[in-house]
Amino acid sequence: MNNKKIKILLAKPGLDGHDVGVKVLGHALVDAGFEIVYTGLRKTIVEIVKMAEEKQAGLIGLSILSGTHLELCKQMAEEMRNRGLTIPWIAGGNIPDKDVEAIKSIGALAAFPTGTTIEEVIEFCNKQAEKQKFGDIIPPSPL
Repeated sequence: MNNKKIKILLAKPGLDGHDVGVKVLGHALVDAGFEIVYTGLRKTIVEIVKMAEEKQAGLIGLSILSGTHLELCKQMAEEMRNRGLTIPWIAGGNIPDKDVEAIKSIGALAAFPTGTTIEEVIEFCNKQAEKQKFGDIIPPSPL
């Protein structure tokens, strides 16, 4: 496996002010060989997408603890579509199991519900990096 992995932009959309979890995940992803860009707290979806484009991220991760995950994911899909971008994106945080499929149908490549381990996220990101390395990435198409 090539040691060069994708750049992941980790973002905290909305008014959510809790970022310990996303910072722990970011450090674990760095330890696993990924380049991480962290947006900081309270970013709009427009700011997140613009930063992902500017930083040439290979994957965007939304960390959402506020309970507004469905609305924020709809905004994400719309902003990506409006800009004509196909950067794959994922969502995780305080997400009930029952909302995972809805988030994916909105346009997320994956959704990680409450209780997902760091190891599971790293495994997913490793698989995603391999797909992108070989050009097999098929970005999700929102409904």
